[in-house]
Amino acid sequence: MGVIGGVVVLVCVFGGYLFEGGLLHSLIQPFEAMIIGGAAIGGFVIANPMSTIKQSIKLGISAMFGKGPDKKAYLELLIMMFQLFQIFRKDGPQAVEKHIEEPEASEIFKAFPNFLKNHHAVEFLCDTMKITLSADLSQYDVDDLLDNDIKVMHEEEHKCQHALQNVADSLPGLGIVAAVLGVVHTMSYLTAGVEKIGELVGAALVGTFLGVLMCYGFVGPTANKIASDIEDQGRYLNAIKAAMVALQRGAPPLVCVEFARRSIYPGVRPSFEEMDTATKETKKAAA
Repeated sequence: MGVIGGVVVLVCVFGGYLFEGGLLHSLIQPFEAMIIGGAAIGGFVIANPMSTIKQSIKLGISAMFGKGPDKKAYLELLIMMFQLFQIFRKDGPQAVEKHIEEPEASEIFKAFPNFLKNHHAVEFLCDTMKITLSADLSQYDVDDLLDNDIKVMHEEEHKCQHALQNVADSLPGLGIVAAVLGVVHTMSYLTAGVEKIGELVGAALVGTFLGVLMCYGFVGPTANKIASDIEDQGRYLNAIKAAMVALQRGAPPLVCVEFARRSIYPGVRPSFEEMDTATKETKKAAA
């Protein structure tokens, strides 16, 4: 959806400009773009460590092209956990060790590619099961452990989101910088005639236009989408957490995944009937 939104911004802004009689070539000012873009990138590099820069770029690309977990992804997650917990209850801890030690080779995880490609979620689930199998933890210990893990993940990712938001906030000001430099350049052409001065002033104003457009049309919305993606990922991890805490409490697998299901937003939550059908099919296949 991010790409579609970007196309809408470009079509409406530049299309509206053309429809009112504007000349597109007047907006092609590479040096104005160089001043704004270079200053924004330079400030971004000054303000952030390389790890934040790399992750910000990664999250920005994901925000433009990716999407959050939908009902299908959540249904797969719930069924996968049900299968894993069934094995744990039926065959004991040793039976699940091969799955959590090498998730990429696990037949259970490979059957659910949406989960397997979510490396945060895979580590979150598998590492938690490893520690619960090797140490005597209460349900409260597991709850605190997973809360802390989610909090740390969010802090790191929100740091990247804030870094990108700071770039967005700086763009209108950098557009003014480019415009001021354009006006300074224009001052040396005061005797060149009205037409030349008008051309140079127009070029200078393009700097302000580009700064504001990039801020409110692209970089700012991308930062907001990253924040939304972080929350979606947190909700996905919270579903895993709810199931893991219930498992540690001694609840049966069906109840564990029901705790997880109830932690999902209603808009993407699988219905009770969908889960009932899926779990019955899983039991039948395992029989």
